[in-house]
Amino acid sequence: MNDMQMAREIAGLVSQAGGKTYLVGGIVRDSILGKENKDVDVEIHGIEVKKLEEILQTVGQPLEMGVSFGVFGLKGYDIDIAMPRKEEKTGKGHKDFKVDVDPYLGEYKAAKRRDFTINALMQDVMTGEIVDNFGGRADLEAGVLRHVSDETFAEDPLRVLRGAQFAARFELEIAPETLEISKQMDLSDLASERVFGELSKALIKAQRPSIFFERLRQMGQLDVWFPQLKELIGLEQNPVFHPEGDVWNHTMRVIDEAAKLRSEANYPLGFMVAALYHDVGKIKFTALDETGRIRSIGHEKDHDTLEEAIVKISNEHHLKHYVHNMMELHMRPNSLAAQTQNSKAYFKLFDLAASPADLLLLAKADRLGSGSDGGYAQVEALLREQLKAFEILMDKPYVTGRDLIEAGLTPGKEFSKLLEFAHKLRLSGVDKDKALKQTLALYKE
Repeated sequence: MNDMQMAREIAGLVSQAGGKTYLVGGIVRDSILGKENKDVDVEIHGIEVKKLEEILQTVGQPLEMGVSFGVFGLKGYDIDIAMPRKEEKTGKGHKDFKVDVDPYLGEYKAAKRRDFTINALMQDVMTGEIVDNFGGRADLEAGVLRHVSDETFAEDPLRVLRGAQFAARFELEIAPETLEISKQMDLSDLASERVFGELSKALIKAQRPSIFFERLRQMGQLDVWFPQLKELIGLEQNPVFHPEGDVWNHTMRVIDEAAKLRSEANYPLGFMVAALYHDVGKIKFTALDETGRIRSIGHEKDHDTLEEAIVKISNEHHLKHYVHNMMELHMRPNSLAAQTQNSKAYFKLFDLAASPADLLLLAKADRLGSGSDGGYAQVEALLREQLKAFEILMDKPYVTGRDLIEAGLTPGKEFSKLLEFAHKLRLSGVDKDKALKQTLALYKE
């Protein structure tokens, strides 16, 4: 029995007990849009919590996800089972809510606590009837994102970011009244994990992630969490290389190009974050040279500005290392291709990259984000050819610390220098036997 079949099983038993079961949230919205959504969330109306527990025990093993909030799960199934509840904000940020479960709250009041009309849709599991108390279906058809209630929306500042995220994923305009209330909300008390969660959904799920940032710009809500991105607005570039305009426009185009490539990336989320922040160094490093041209020499090495930007949203070490690495190297592939360098130069670059394949994708997004493919197909073919040669080289046997020990050497301070030397030989294409002999010869010297 799959999750939906189980939901119907529960709905039948709830109906026998005098209650109703509704699908709620994204699954209803996405079914109207013809999109797949496997998240089965149901809301049970008209029966007491104790009775719901008894019903769940007859179909499986209930999981207490938050009994005081009227939320259950079922072992072996990915179903969220909730009861209607009233929430009252008692603190700051996305926390500190007083929650009261009310099985008899009614569909209208239960849906009123939802954030947007497109998420306030409900569907009777037994009959398939859609309950639309706030015009969510019409808003979907019109491509508009509208909040449900001034009163409840303003209680949760995370909804500003959720609004931008939904606007990006479903390419929606934000209703004027929703824009207005969003402009007035304070996001400073939000937890960075929640902000990063909304950002990640926009970067990974939207075909055009730029809409997320454009909507935040419309709301005047870049300052708290994305101040470095705001500084890119109006930051001029050399029009010869960047006819698309300022660094903001370039960055928005790059992340949209990157979104077309993210399924090929080894680390899709890191790849998208790298595309987002790849040019933040231009804030400090953009200046006019002696001829009056706009230059940003060294911007790719401005790790301080990048760290300031990324630490606001995540302290995850792997992500930060990856993004710093990608930013520093993002210009190198296209630069090497323009100089017709030999394979050794490419191999050295790929060896420095946290993910060589992702680096080439970022270089492609960066070039296409400038507004022209400019014969990039040939450049890309060359880069991929060199990457393939590098991967073949890296698959060959090479000198390791164990090899040095087996040759009679005792591990010590000199090991790192010897292995570094052996690695340089490896990148130069020297086979393992010759590399080991040369490394041992260096040790004897």
